[in-house]
Amino acid sequence: MDPANYREALREAALDELEGADIMMVKPGMPYLDVVRSLRDNTTLPISVYHVSGEYAMLKAAAERGWLNERDAALEALTCFRRAGADIILTYYAVQASKWLAGEK
Repeated sequence: MDPANYREALREAALDELEGADIMMVKPGMPYLDVVRSLRDNTTLPISVYHVSGEYAMLKAAAERGWLNERDAALEALTCFRRAGADIILTYYAVQASKWLAGEK
């Protein structure tokens, strides 16, 4: 599938659903928020987003250099996935984000 061809992605997703898919997975997550939104608007299946290692590594590296607040940036990225329509987010930040959201350091 051509990653620049938005319509092709939507056609492929519709075919997957017709073939019995139980869930729609979008990978990588951040560059395809528009696809996540469109899938959410056009299917009743759960939408899953994979916050890939490269996205995670970029945030980690920037935080290590003091360029951003890791907690704020990571939670904002995860919020973007939810706002776009993701029901499920697979992320390397899962453990840390759950601690942050629970008020732990």
